[in-house]
Amino acid sequence: MDKLATNTSERQQALQAVANIEALVQPEDPWTKKTLAEMLAQDSMYILIVYKPEQKAGYKIVGYCLYQVVFEQAEILRIGTHPDYQRQGIASQLFATLNNELINNKVESLLLEVRADNAPALALYEQQGLTVIHKRKGYYQLPHQPSVDALIMQRVYD
Repeated sequence: MDKLATNTSERQQALQAVANIEALVQPEDPWTKKTLAEMLAQDSMYILIVYKPEQKAGYKIVGYCLYQVVFEQAEILRIGTHPDYQRQGIASQLFATLNNELINNKVESLLLEVRADNAPALALYEQQGLTVIHKRKGYYQLPHQPSVDALIMQRVYD
């Protein structure tokens, strides 16, 4: 697990790999490499990346978590695992690292937003100690599809 390479070329490759995963797991609204770079240019933004060894390329990025910390509160803005690596503990690994970082930095709570119809994500987030604190009715709207509520979830650190 790495925060993000400091070498410019490696950083650009990592951002492109994350953008590629975004396109697979968030097809309706993927963040591009440019958007990711702009977000990470802000002092309050961080990214965790999970690498897996690969014979040809040396490593492959298989998961990421983009989050923001403002004072005592953190928010996950994007989290994703490459479809070929889902259900293998990648997201749990991301959460374990994230939780340790937030606790070590005296963050009091973690927020995220999730589609109410995303049962696998909801199960993961509940397993990670997050609870629903608010519902935004009809927040997600796509053409020719019924709207879906957004659930705001929170974990409070002791």
